[in-house]
Amino acid sequence: MSAVPRPTPRPAGVPLIRRLLARLGNSRWTVPLALILAWELGSRVGLVPSRVLAAPSAVLATFWTLLASGELVSNLLVSLVRVATGLGIGVAVGTVLAVLAGLFRRGETLVDPLMQMLRTLPFLALVPLFIVWFGIGEVPKVALIALGAAFPTYLTLFSGIRAIEAKLVEAGRSFGLSRLELITNVVLPGATPSFLVGLRYALGHAWLSLVVAEQINASAGLGYLINNARDFMRTDIIVVCLGVYAVLGLGTDFLVRLLERRLLAWRPTFLER
Repeated sequence: MSAVPRPTPRPAGVPLIRRLLARLGNSRWTVPLALILAWELGSRVGLVPSRVLAAPSAVLATFWTLLASGELVSNLLVSLVRVATGLGIGVAVGTVLAVLAGLFRRGETLVDPLMQMLRTLPFLALVPLFIVWFGIGEVPKVALIALGAAFPTYLTLFSGIRAIEAKLVEAGRSFGLSRLELITNVVLPGATPSFLVGLRYALGHAWLSLVVAEQINASAGLGYLINNARDFMRTDIIVVCLGVYAVLGLGTDFLVRLLERRLLAWRPTFLER
C-alpha cells in the first residue's frame, strides 16, 4: 500500500497573522489609522505640503516639544479654568430657569419666550456686543462659554420636567406627598435623565464657545496658541491644539457617562447584564 501523503505544515505564525488581520478588519480604529497612514504618506511624497497641513509625525514631535517645555500644560490649565467657570455659571442659570419655567405656569410665561428668542441669535454676532459691554478681559470669554452652556441645559431640563407622566404625579398625591415632596421625589428625579443629556450638550457647547472666546485678545490658553501658530503658519501647533480640544471633549463626555451610570442605576437600561 502506498503511503498517505501528509499535509504540508503551515508556518506557526500564519494563524496568528490571520487573527490579527481579522481583528483589525473588525476594529473601529481601522479607518482612522488608514487615514493617518495615508496622510503621512501624502506628506512624505509632497502631496500634502507642510504649510497646508503638517505630517502626523511632525505633529507628534511638536506635541512632545510643547509638553516637555510646559507651554502646552500652562495654556491648557488657563482654558480649563475658563471652561469650568463658564460651564458652572451656564448650567446653574439654565437649571434654575428650567425649573421655574417647568414647574410654574407664570414662570413659563416669563422665562420661556425670552430663552427661545435668545437661543436663535447667531452666536458669533454676540462677540462684538460682549466686547462693548465687558471689555476684552476674562469676563466676555467666560460670559460666552456660560451662554453656550445655558441654553442646552434649559431646553432639555424644561422638556424633561414637562414630560413627567401625570400618573406618577397622581400616584405621589395618593400617597399623601406635598407639592414640595412631589417636586423633590417625583418630578426632579424623573427629569434627571434629560438633565444629564443637556449636560452633555452643554459640555460640547462650552468647548465650542471656548474656541470662539479665546479669539478675543487672549494672552494665554489653547486659542492663544492657535492664533500665534496661525500668524507663523505653524500648522503642526494648530493640529496639536485641535487634537487637545477633541480629547478634552471626549474625556468630559466620558465623565458624564460615568455620572449617568451612577445616578441612573435605578433604570432598567443601566442594569448590568
